[in-house]
Amino acid sequence: MTIETPTDHCVCLTTCDDAARAEALAAALVECGAAACVTVLPGARSFYRWQGEVHGDAEWLLMIKIRRADYPRLERELLARHSYDVPELLALPVLTGAPDYLAWLDAPDA
Repeated sequence: MTIETPTDHCVCLTTCDDAARAEALAAALVECGAAACVTVLPGARSFYRWQGEVHGDAEWLLMIKIRRADYPRLERELLARHSYDVPELLALPVLTGAPDYLAWLDAPDA
């Protein structure tokens, strides 16, 4: 299979420092329409430099599925609701996917 161009969808990543915050953020992003689906994965451990010190913290990874056109809305909502001073937010293109799932991402209320 050759993939010429990515789809009009992306998976965005962010992390939270506890389960309750991760689940609340995931639910809020879906409820306000900024995301079609958010998967919360426990058990992540992030190592990073912050304010001159190296940290290693337990985190919950959120995999946020959206249409690329909805990224500005997701960014706005996530930054307004996230507890971190500088939350991670990375958008990764979806090269291909199951056609029915991609169609659902386009109209999650259908």
